[in-house]
Amino acid sequence: MNKDKMINGIISAILLALLFGLVVLLDHTLPTTGIAMTVLQKCCIYSLVAVSMNLLNGFTGLFSLGQAGFMLLGAYTYGILTIPVDARPSVYQYFDGGIVQFSVPFWVGILAAGCVAALFAWLIGLPVLRLKSDYLAIATLGFAEILRAFCQWDKLGGLTNGSNMLRKYPSFNTLLFPFTVSVICIAVIVLLINSSYGRAFKAIRDDEVAAEAMGINLAHHKRMSFCISSFFAGIGGALLAMFQTTVQASAFKTNMTYEILLVVVIGGLGSVTGSIIATFLFYLCSEWWLRFLDSEIMIGAFKVPLLRPGFRKVVFSIVIMVIVLFARKGIMGDREFSVAAVRRWFGKHRSSGSEGKEEKA
Repeated sequence: MNKDKMINGIISAILLALLFGLVVLLDHTLPTTGIAMTVLQKCCIYSLVAVSMNLLNGFTGLFSLGQAGFMLLGAYTYGILTIPVDARPSVYQYFDGGIVQFSVPFWVGILAAGCVAALFAWLIGLPVLRLKSDYLAIATLGFAEILRAFCQWDKLGGLTNGSNMLRKYPSFNTLLFPFTVSVICIAVIVLLINSSYGRAFKAIRDDEVAAEAMGINLAHHKRMSFCISSFFAGIGGALLAMFQTTVQASAFKTNMTYEILLVVVIGGLGSVTGSIIATFLFYLCSEWWLRFLDSEIMIGAFKVPLLRPGFRKVVFSIVIMVIVLFARKGIMGDREFSVAAVRRWFGKHRSSGSEGKEEKA
């Protein structure tokens, strides 16, 4: 058993190294402002946010719709703390240079973004996590909307810059940076899921009464899951701020949360790899691969019908409907893609094939 674990670990490390090598190669070959680079960067960021949401909705069974609000907190925290001091008068030109008159390194800003989001999650979780199902979803959705309105309030303009944009903070123009940060964060989430805390989260999801009877503190573990999910959503918000190079509260609408929830459902509630695969498929298809459907195509003198601006969204919606109808539990369901799972699958089919040959003989 230990030998199998060691082999699986070696194969996983080799695959991860090859993946890093591929990302470095893409960094050096793709144009930094091209659509391919832009979409892949966005996929890396949203894969982290989708996994963080799956930790709460899929693994703990808490139906929360506040992800956009925690991303907003992370984005604003990062922007406020990392704008250079000499650039603050031009950014906060309507608010006398702003309240904060110092700046921190970008990595401190990223960690602070997660911590602020987790702090707000802890405060909100005290009353909100007593609710269940749809009531919890409505409460967290309301929190996100209230937070978006507060960030645009002129009374807080010295901190958030009101309805104006935050800008001139450190950003990135490579694929390796968001990929590395997302891989590290997702790895931490996976370790958490496979720990005793993760087993407690799953027990709460499956049956709260049975989990409590086993000695699991429901309130404590729900609050822990909520705060950890929000922490990584805050880091995702900071990465999104770096990706967009500006922060404005009006961009963090409820549609953002619904989009992330759709990705989680398509990938499979309770599957980390499902969320990652679904994120890449969702954004690659919607923002890159299907773009040709938005422009008219002529084949000789024949004009291909239906192709026009917006037709891409129609086709993409149909694809999503087909996936939901024929894959009720999502692409991966509650399973995970791993080296061990692939080896078991090949071993199972190899043994069934050999049994079939023996029966024929």
